[in-house]
Amino acid sequence: MFRHKLYRLDLKASPYLYVAPFFVLFLAVGMFPLVYTAWVSMHDWTLVEESHTWIGFTNYTELLKDEYFWNALSNTLQILVLSSVPQLLMAIGLAHILNMRLKGSTFWRMSVLLPNITSVVAVAIIFGQLFGRDFGLINWVLGLFDLGHIDWRTGEASSVFAISVMINWRWTGYNALIYLAAMQAVPKDLYDAASLDGATSFQQLRRITIPAIRPTIIFTVIVSTIGGMQVLAEPLVFGVGSMTGGADRQFQTIALYLYELGFSRFDFGYASAAAWMMFVIILIAAGVNYLFTRRMRGAE
Repeated sequence: MFRHKLYRLDLKASPYLYVAPFFVLFLAVGMFPLVYTAWVSMHDWTLVEESHTWIGFTNYTELLKDEYFWNALSNTLQILVLSSVPQLLMAIGLAHILNMRLKGSTFWRMSVLLPNITSVVAVAIIFGQLFGRDFGLINWVLGLFDLGHIDWRTGEASSVFAISVMINWRWTGYNALIYLAAMQAVPKDLYDAASLDGATSFQQLRRITIPAIRPTIIFTVIVSTIGGMQVLAEPLVFGVGSMTGGADRQFQTIALYLYELGFSRFDFGYASAAAWMMFVIILIAAGVNYLFTRRMRGAE
């Protein structure tokens, strides 16, 4: 009788015990910092003063009037569009090629992941040299065609483009492997039937592969959106450690502006408000993606 009760208790309690470590860690390193940051954002919280004055939503109202914040948001959205859209499109095409019968397919599949495992700082330094004004390889190639030299760090469009290229190079292979894993689950009979009907490789990609892996595409779109809104290392290293993202803040992102507020001005209350605003913007962007993809499903 006792063993039977113990067995029933184990059967009911074990699943909760298995998942409990995740929730304990989430409360410790996820939920608590989130709540504490919200509390800090309601105060005039600096390292200069020992006491922290309660000011309510003043930091948020000031942030909405802050032209630097809106400039950082604009730069972030530009980088997000120029990095995520080409990145995911190239990843789908690359995954489609890797899904074919290639010689040394394992080697090619491993090679596309090399940019992702490379240190982001190393990537930013290398691309910073490639986009150098005087001795950069990109300007050297432009000079061969008499197109002149571009000061990539000075202009807003040029700097945003250069940073987007870094992000594309680093994450395209990673997303390609995610798509490749999804493509492996698509029944081969569909491709064989399409080949018998005379469908080209591109037609098979458009008519069979993309509809079959649509849930995976939705996942990568949402993850890329979240990552794009938090980009920090690339503009920081591209600007040679400048927290302002250039002399005119031409490529300062929200994360970089948050970094400046917290670790240059040491205004932790204002920085916490900026962090929460970034969190809300990410939620809105993810929600828009969800509604858009839900509408696409409903149209099928």
